[in-house]
Amino acid sequence: MIRDLVIESRSYRSFDESKRIGKEDLYDLIDTARLCPSAVNRQPLKYRPVYEPDEVEEVLSHTHWAGLLPDIKLPPDGHHPTAFIAVCCDTSITKDPAHAETDCGIAAQTILLMAAELGFGGCMIGAFDREETAVCLRLPKKLSPMLLIALGVPDETVFLCEIPESGSTDYFRDKANLHFVPKRSLEDVIVE
Repeated sequence: MIRDLVIESRSYRSFDESKRIGKEDLYDLIDTARLCPSAVNRQPLKYRPVYEPDEVEEVLSHTHWAGLLPDIKLPPDGHHPTAFIAVCCDTSITKDPAHAETDCGIAAQTILLMAAELGFGGCMIGAFDREETAVCLRLPKKLSPMLLIALGVPDETVFLCEIPESGSTDYFRDKANLHFVPKRSLEDVIVE
C-alpha cells in the first residue's frame, strides 16, 4: 500500500556500505521518475546517476546533512550512502530552475517511494555546494543541480512520533541514537 511506503520512506542518514546500489537500480528509479507529471509538460528535469565509489565520496564531500543535529556527524564514517541521483534543471528547457521546483519535488518523492519498495532508502539533500557538485559531476553548463538524493540500504530505524508538548517539529535522536520525526496530527492539518 502507498501509505506503508510513505511511512517507510523516511530521511535515512546511515547506510550499510556493504550493500551497494548499482547503475541498473538507479536507471530504474530514474525511468520511473521521468514518467511523473510536469508543469506544462515541459519535462525540464535531467538526472545524473552516481554509483562509482570514488565519485559517490566526492559528491558526499559537497553535502551538508541534518542541520538540526549539529553535534552528530551524519552520515557516520563507515555508513555512507552508496549512490546519489543529482536532479538537475535543463535551463535550455526552463530558464529559471525555480520554475521546476514542483517537478523536482514530485520526482524526488517518487524516487524515494520506489527506492523503499525495492528495499533501499535515501535522503533528499538541498544543502549542498551546487557549483562544486556540478564541477565534480562534469555537468554541462545548461544543467543546474537542484537536489541530491542520497541512496543506500539503511542501517538505522527512523520512528514517527507525535509532536511533543513544546510544539516543536524538530527531528531528534535519543540517548540510544534512535531517530525520531514528530508529525502533526490529522486534526492539526485539516481545515474545515
